[in-house]
Order: sequence, then C-alpha cells, then structure tokens
Amino acid sequence: MTDLAGMTTGERVRFYRERRGMTRPVLAGLVGRGPDWLKKVESGERQLRDHTLLVRLATALKISDLTTLTGDPVPSPVGPSARLVLPGVADLRDALRGPLFAVPDEPPSVDVLRGRVAEAWRLWHSSRFQRSEVSSLLPGLIRDASALPRRLDGPERRKAYAVLADVYHLAQQAAAFAVEPELYWLIADRGRNAAQEADSPLCLAGASWTWANGLRESGYAEEAIRVVTEAAEAIKPHLETGPDDLRGVYGALHLHAAITHAREGAEGDAWRHWDEADHTANRLPAGYAHSWTVFGRGNADIHAVSVATDLRTPGTAMSRAETVDLETVPSVERRSRVLIELGRAQKQRKDHAGALHWIRRAVEASPETVRFTPVARGLVYDLAKEARGPLKSDAMALAEEVQVLAS
Repeated sequence: MTDLAGMTTGERVRFYRERRGMTRPVLAGLVGRGPDWLKKVESGERQLRDHTLLVRLATALKISDLTTLTGDPVPSPVGPSARLVLPGVADLRDALRGPLFAVPDEPPSVDVLRGRVAEAWRLWHSSRFQRSEVSSLLPGLIRDASALPRRLDGPERRKAYAVLADVYHLAQQAAAFAVEPELYWLIADRGRNAAQEADSPLCLAGASWTWANGLRESGYAEEAIRVVTEAAEAIKPHLETGPDDLRGVYGALHLHAAITHAREGAEGDAWRHWDEADHTANRLPAGYAHSWTVFGRGNADIHAVSVATDLRTPGTAMSRAETVDLETVPSVERRSRVLIELGRAQKQRKDHAGALHWIRRAVEASPETVRFTPVARGLVYDLAKEARGPLKSDAMALAEEVQVLAS
C-alpha cells in the first residue's frame, strides 16, 4: 500500500492517474484543460484550489470523496451534482435489472422491432433534445428486444440478437456521461454480448466501435485503439462484396482510431487513420450515412476538425472547417459536436469572442449535446471564468443555460 499521508494534492492526482493507467493528455482533456496545466499541478508548480476543477478530476479518476485528493480531514463526497443525469434513468435501470423470465404478452416480430429501433436512432440524430426523447423509448425497447431471441431459433434468433445489440448501442450513446459507471458498463457489456450471439461481421464491428467508445472515455486509449483496429482488419476482406453498411462501420472504426490517437498526441497515426476513413467515404454512394454512426462524406469531414483540435492545432482545425458543409451531416447531434470543436479551436487561439460564438451555435443546434458533453461543459466553464468586459455577461448567461456552475 502506498502511503499518501505526506503527498500534496498534485502528487495524489498523479498517483491515481497512473494507477488508472491514464496519460496526462487524457486526464487533462476530461477536465477541459491541457496536459501542460496538469503537469504543473502534479509537480506542485501550480496550486489546485478551484473546487470545480477538483470535482472534475475526482469524477474523471472515479474518486468518490475529494479528501482522497486534498488530504483534508473533513469528508467531501463527490455527489450527483458533479454531472447531469440522464432523464428517465430510473426506468432504464428497472428495464436492465428486471426479471429474466419476463416476456411481453405479444412480443413484436424481428422486422417490427428493427423498425422501432431504426426510428429511435433517427430520433437520436434529428432531435435537439435527443437524450430526453430517446431515453423515454429505451425501457420498452430493451424489454421487448431482450425477450424476443428466446422465442426464436436458428437464423431468426441471430437476427433478433442483432436488433438487441443495436438497442444496447443506442442506450450506451444515451447513457454516456449521464449515468453511474456501473450502469454504463452493464449496457456496454450486454451490447457486446448480443453482437456475439448475432454472429455477423457487421454486428461485431459495430459493437467494437461502441465498446471502444467506453474504453477511450474511461482512459484506456491503447485498448480502445486495439479494439477498433482489430475490428477494422477483421472486416476489411469483406468490404468489396459486403453491403455499404459494412464499409460505413469500417470508416467509423478508422475515425474512432484517428480521434483516439489525436487525443494521445500521435499526429501521424491520427491522420493516417483519418486518411483511410476519407478514402472509404469516397467509395460510398453520394449522400450515404450509416444509420447510427452516421459515417459518410460529411461525417469524415467534421472529424478532420476534431482531429486537428485534439492535436491542439487550431489553425488546421479552422482551415479544415472551411470545407465542411453541415447540411451534409444528417445528425443534429453531430452538427452540434463539430460546432463545439470550433469553439475549442478558438479557445486554443485565446479568442474568447470566437469561442463564445461557436459554442452558442452549438447550443442552438442541440442544447443537450452541449450539456452532456464534458469537454463542452469545461469550455463553457472556462469562458465564464475568463471572459472580461462585454463578453462576461454573455458567458455567464451561457453557463446558466448549459447548467454549468461558474461562480
């Protein structure tokens, strides 16, 4: 056991970061700061007295009490206020933890259920309040999709498992950053298991994409990269003869690898994977977009902005943005996310007015995307703290709208 008694707050942050296997860029990104800032905190060159930043660090490190980091004698638990909670999370928990033998009186057919899931994905990408609206559908979808495979055999059973996997992938998207980690990983694991039962390259590749999302956001970047690259290699031999959706997932896997490498500061690897995704997008029919990753021409273009921003090259990010046509991205949620990236790029240039402009546009596109995205919340918090003059009141109003405490 390591004796923490004599450690400073910065030394404790480094101890728990390394114990979780997180790099400085990853942890710094999760709290909305840069790796140089975190290095100064860990070395003691910079004192960490900001309560909100302490809460962010504790949340990212999965620490339930701030005294673990500060060494203060009085307990200071990190409560639910550290993050927003998914609307309807209680009903979602009940559906996931319900009786194993519960079967609907009239379970829908595979085709009917597949149509319901497709509509739910369309709602996710078309609604400005995607989490609130989709979360109300998830409990019923989970109950029906979980019961259906037990009534079927052979190929129909595998098809039912493929639909169940899609339900869990949607639930994982909705639950990200908005439920307790145990519930999130229960959803992610069930999605992966359902894909294995479906036993199709397309389902397994899609499950790899969603599973790697969880790994990356939990600080396991190397594992996330391994998962998506292995999946991409596994389906690559089938791309010529397979359906467009297989190529769509292949491209999404490479975009995932590109973003993850960029967050780790690996510029060459990041752009190499983006180039492969770009090549794949050009081979797909005009206007194509995968039904839930929305991979296609527009999605590849906006990921170039994200890669450049994560590499902290704001000039490249803004240049890449000049080629982006948001109307070609059939997802309100993804449009909001690229606007967040432009806000981040302007903040990296120390242009607070520009950052406020883009984050305001992101909120107009989808308030819930901004509210539930940690990096966006961190950006709003920083702007509210750092803006001066006429920008201050605008930044504070934005923080209130996004539900970020910035006193």
